[in-house]
Amino acid sequence: MKKKLLGLILLLGFGSAQAQTDIKFEEYDLPNGLHVILHEDHSTPIVAVSVLYHVGSKNEKEGRSGFAHFFEHLMFEGSPNIERGEYMKIVQANGGALNANTSFDRTYYYEILPSNQLELGLWLESERMLQATVDLEGVETQREVVKEEKRLRIDNQPYGSFQAKMFGAAFGDSYYGIPPIGTMEDLNAAETADFTDFYETFYVPNNATLSIAGDIDPKQAKAWIEKYFGGIPAGTKEIPRPTEEPAGLSGEVIDTVYDNIQLPGIIMGYRSPKQGTKEAYAMDMISTILSDGQSSRLYKSLVDDQQLGLVIQSFPFTLENAGVFITFGLANQGVDLNQFIAAIDAEIAKMTTEMISENEYTKIQNQLENDFVSTNGSMAGIAESLADYHVYLGDANLINTEIEEYRNIDREFILEVAKKYLRPENRVVLIYLPKNEQ
Repeated sequence: MKKKLLGLILLLGFGSAQAQTDIKFEEYDLPNGLHVILHEDHSTPIVAVSVLYHVGSKNEKEGRSGFAHFFEHLMFEGSPNIERGEYMKIVQANGGALNANTSFDRTYYYEILPSNQLELGLWLESERMLQATVDLEGVETQREVVKEEKRLRIDNQPYGSFQAKMFGAAFGDSYYGIPPIGTMEDLNAAETADFTDFYETFYVPNNATLSIAGDIDPKQAKAWIEKYFGGIPAGTKEIPRPTEEPAGLSGEVIDTVYDNIQLPGIIMGYRSPKQGTKEAYAMDMISTILSDGQSSRLYKSLVDDQQLGLVIQSFPFTLENAGVFITFGLANQGVDLNQFIAAIDAEIAKMTTEMISENEYTKIQNQLENDFVSTNGSMAGIAESLADYHVYLGDANLINTEIEEYRNIDREFILEVAKKYLRPENRVVLIYLPKNEQ
C-alpha cells in the first residue's frame, strides 16, 4: 500500500474497505512484450492513460547517475510527429492534465483526459515509446532544467540534503546509495550517446506496463492499443535489473549536518524489509501507530504532551529490494535536541518491548482500510495501483486483496518485527543544526 509522504520530507478517507466493490480489470500482453491493463468505469467521463517503465535509479551505471530522472524530463521534448515543447500544450488544449515521476525503481508517465480523447493519450504515449526525441538540443536543455531543479529542491532547500545523506549512509555504494536526481558531476559528464543507449535499453515495450482506467469501451481501446503500440519493436538489449538485497548496516551511523535552517532537526532511518513482504506490511502498521494523525504515539507524546517538537513523522520508504523506515522531527525553539531525540527513542523503544493494545490494533486496521479505499478513489489512482501491483508484486489483483495482508498480521507479529528492525545498530541518524552553530 502506498503511504502518503508529507511534502516537507519529500525526497525530499472515506468509507470502509469492507464496503468497497472489487475493481474489475483485464490484462494481456502484446507480442512485443507490452503488458496492458484495462479498467472500465463509466462513473465519470474521464480516462487515465499511464505507462510505467520498470527503470529507476537502481538500474543506472556507475558514473551515470540521474539518468532515469533525466528521462522523466527528456521524454517530454517531443518526437518526429510532436514539435519540441508541444507535448504538454497538446494535452492541456484537449482538456487534460499530465505529469510524470521517477523513483529508485520506476519511471511513470500519465495523462488524465476527457474520455473522448483516449486515442490522443495512446498516440502520445506510443510516440514517447517509439521515437522520443533524444538529441543534443534536448539533452542540453533538460540538463540545465534538472541541474536547476537540484539546486532549488535539494541544494538550497532546508534539510534538502537528507535524501542523499540518508540513502548514501544506509546503502553505501550499492545501487540504492545515490538518489534518483543523481549528482552534478554525472549530469555534466553524460553525453548524448549515453542517453540514446539508456533510451534504447529501458524505454521499450517489454519493459513497460500500459495501464488505462476510466470511461472506456474495452473493444475500441484494444483496437487503438494495437494500432499505436503493436508495431513498436521489442527492445533487444539486455535490461540490467539488480535483485540482490544491499548489504545491511554494521552498526549505528551518526552524522551531523550544518544547514541553512532555524530549527534543529533529527532524521532517523532504520534499514527495513522490501515491499510486498509480510514484514513490510507490519512496518507500515508500525508507522501508523507511531505517527498517523494527532492521536498517534509520537505526535501525542512529543508535540502535545511534552511540547518538545513542532513536527514529527514516521513512514516506511519501501523499495523493490529493500527499505528504510524514516522518522523525521523538528524540535521546538529552545528545546535541547538531545532531549528531543531521547523522547523519540523512548517511543520507538516501546514498540520493541510492549505489545500494542487491542484498541490500538483495531484503530490502525480501520485507518489502513480507509487509506486503502482512498488510494483507489480516482481513475488516476486505480491506473497507478494496477501498474504498481503488476510490476512489483506480480499480481494486479492485489488492488482488491492487499488489505487482507494487513488483517492477517497480529499484534505478536508487529512486536516481533519491531524488535528485529527498530534497533539502534540498524539505523542512520542525521542531526541537522543551524550553520551558525558550526
